[in-house]
Amino acid sequence: MPSRRPSVLRTAVVAGGLALSLVALGGCAQLTDMIDSVQGEPVSAVPAPAPSQSPAMAFNSQFTYDGSVALSSDVAQDLELRLDVWAQNPKRTQEWTADAEKTFGFAVNVHDNRVDEKSVLSEKRRVFISSISITSQTAQTSGQVQNPFQFSADPRTLVPTDTIRSDRGLLLNSFQGGLYVPETVVHGLPADTYGMTLEFAMTVWVEGNANDEASFTQQTVYQYLPVAIFTDAQAQAAAPAPSATP
Repeated sequence: MPSRRPSVLRTAVVAGGLALSLVALGGCAQLTDMIDSVQGEPVSAVPAPAPSQSPAMAFNSQFTYDGSVALSSDVAQDLELRLDVWAQNPKRTQEWTADAEKTFGFAVNVHDNRVDEKSVLSEKRRVFISSISITSQTAQTSGQVQNPFQFSADPRTLVPTDTIRSDRGLLLNSFQGGLYVPETVVHGLPADTYGMTLEFAMTVWVEGNANDEASFTQQTVYQYLPVAIFTDAQAQAAAPAPSATP
């Protein structure tokens, strides 16, 4: 499923008593000369960038920095639900612009840390996933917030029919099962988008005790994935230089 200030130069303020003394010394010219000597050379102010100039990388995103991310949730003690997400196309995340098609892949699996990962299934607490949805929320320089990307599916429809499943959904336990979706496409975003947060919502059935059909309980797990979005100019500037012709 989920990362992101210039200091202010302050000048001294001449006290009121000093100003009165300067007036007493005689004349506006003397007053001006004295103030200039206290203030020193004038300093040019550096204006803060306008919202439309905000760099995409200011949107904190570990996914963007690394090209992939692993997000983990505990669904029971020592029972970990893991969401892995990676950039599929373009693989260079600095090419993820608002108007480009952006493809990512993801996988969901579970690890019972009470037993060895290669233990047989009957020794593990099983976890089934019955639904998964992904929604989006944009960060835009205009201050608007939109939800352009939506995804929802029964995980059993996303994998081959020979995977382990039941009325509770698709089995996630490592080696015996898992949800793998190699390509999911985010189409065009508003032109002033500089970031997008994806919310993954996964409904799972969790076994309380290994090999105990009566111990299952249901819960919904949420994970949040920030993704930086670049302008075309930023993407071009970050592109690798062409190799020299021999």
